[in-house]
Amino acid sequence: MKSLFAALTIVLAASPALAQVPVAANPDQAALLASADSRLAANKRLVYDFWREVFEGGHMELADKYLAEGYIQHNPMVPTGRAAFVEAFGKRVKPVPIEARIKAPLVAIVAEGDLVVLSFARELEDPKDASKKYSSTWFDMFRIENGKLAEHWDPALKR
Repeated sequence: MKSLFAALTIVLAASPALAQVPVAANPDQAALLASADSRLAANKRLVYDFWREVFEGGHMELADKYLAEGYIQHNPMVPTGRAAFVEAFGKRVKPVPIEARIKAPLVAIVAEGDLVVLSFARELEDPKDASKKYSSTWFDMFRIENGKLAEHWDPALKR
């Protein structure tokens, strides 16, 4: 066992340093919306349009078109409920023209059953060296119920 560990140590030490492959946005957002299953395609479109119009566009007056009244929020920084969402985000963002595409660096849209996941590329400050950045990802997952967003998850932590 010691010889195996020693051999692995030598191989790894002799290997060139491995570098992270940066996360890249998908340039073809329209292709991400496609699905052979019409229900999954509709769910993807619902989440995509919510993101563009309400989240990025700041048009809280459109929230009832997308969010169920009892919208459940799992992000610890955002309250549960459609009215609470509108109140919280209405204070933070002002409406801007709605873009045809999501502005954030969208990597993928995945739909399965009543769930849709948006994944994004992120560039963050390296905690070991503030002058450097590193590439990572973020995701937002939504559950659709009766044609509206009923629940949301993301990896947010309390700040």
